[in-house]
Amino acid sequence: MEMNREKLCTSKADVSSDSAYHCSTCHDEEEWSSTSRGRAKSRSLSASPALGSTKEFRRTRSLHGPCPVTTFGPKACMLQNPKAIMHIQDPASQRLTWNKPPKSVLVIKKIRDASLLQPFKELCVYLTEENNMIVYVEKKVLEDPAIANDDNFGPVKKKFCTFREDYDDISNQIDFIICLGGDGTLLYASSLFQGSVPPVMAFHLGSLGFLTPFNFENFQSQVTQVIEGNAALVLRSRLKVKVVKEHREKMTVQNGIEENGVVPTNIEKEVGKQIMQYQVLNEVVVDRGPSSYLSNVDVFLDGHLITTVQGDGVIVSTPTGSTAYAAAAGASMIHPNVPAIMITPICPHSLSFRPIVVPAGVELKIMLSPDARNTAWVSFDGRKRQEICHGDSISITTSCYPLPSICFRDPVSDWFESLAECLHWNVRKKQNNFVEEE
Repeated sequence: MEMNREKLCTSKADVSSDSAYHCSTCHDEEEWSSTSRGRAKSRSLSASPALGSTKEFRRTRSLHGPCPVTTFGPKACMLQNPKAIMHIQDPASQRLTWNKPPKSVLVIKKIRDASLLQPFKELCVYLTEENNMIVYVEKKVLEDPAIANDDNFGPVKKKFCTFREDYDDISNQIDFIICLGGDGTLLYASSLFQGSVPPVMAFHLGSLGFLTPFNFENFQSQVTQVIEGNAALVLRSRLKVKVVKEHREKMTVQNGIEENGVVPTNIEKEVGKQIMQYQVLNEVVVDRGPSSYLSNVDVFLDGHLITTVQGDGVIVSTPTGSTAYAAAAGASMIHPNVPAIMITPICPHSLSFRPIVVPAGVELKIMLSPDARNTAWVSFDGRKRQEICHGDSISITTSCYPLPSICFRDPVSDWFESLAECLHWNVRKKQNNFVEEE
């Protein structure tokens, strides 16, 4: 029987409406972009050349931009999954644009830093009076005595919208973010948005400033360019972390009798499970905590045990976090546009245990080994530190909500300039040349 091999993609008529897979090159592209996850009032944060054209830019509801052409030869194509985490994209095509002019801005200021008071005031005056923007500020920032007692700043302060961390949800009210401080300020901004993150403009007013490319001297023109939608973006991938803990409650039972009566002993009884989720920009760190014993944790990749970490712990980082704790532990530095997850041991008890890079989108699972002598501790971007016991698990994968960081020039130039200025990468005294003999 002669088979019809004219198409390798299943037609729309043969695929049910609730099918999980379809080919983006054979189906309507607008249908593909509408399946991408995002906020209800999503903003197009990236634009890349539309299929078949190198001049026109098509707006999309996805934060990751349209997927590249996945056809191979005249008849073959890749079967696509609409739940895909991300698509590889040319960094030069990642540009900021707005569906509507931005009206609200979140200003995040480093706490307990008197040197930032004047830049903070100048920025807020510029945003409210000259651009008529709605400014959101954390309530504890305005409680600073230098701001609370400044009568000249009072009229501007009355226009602010305030919020409190972990109490107020501002995720659907912010058009873009401005950070004043160092890298920790950007990490804090990321933690405020557990879903889609607005574009972030970070000014270097801290100690290191690897992730903050803007200087504050010419902030008026730079902020204006962002409001007009004239800026490059780098999409910094985040990790979606789910911690499942066996919920235990302590109860007292009678298990022994002394001369003076009953000796009560506390035991733990499992009564359910507690699930917590986090969005992490830099890294997830699992360590041995205060214990003097080596940590002993099992690492699974897509359900398969790949190794057991015996040492001080393990770091699971994004490319953005590869230049942080992971770099100090001996890992390579990865550009944020590379879709990857890095696994780095901390002082492993094995000379051959080197850091490895795995594809973005895989699911890592970390658990205490059954024969572990002690518990472990986990932290997320240095925060929310908690103990991990036997039976608990940490699931890690690439989040579908990256952090769109606004570039000073472009993703490549900014990254290498940060390597040179902040980390002094490959800086050494130059070798003398040979003297030519006459």
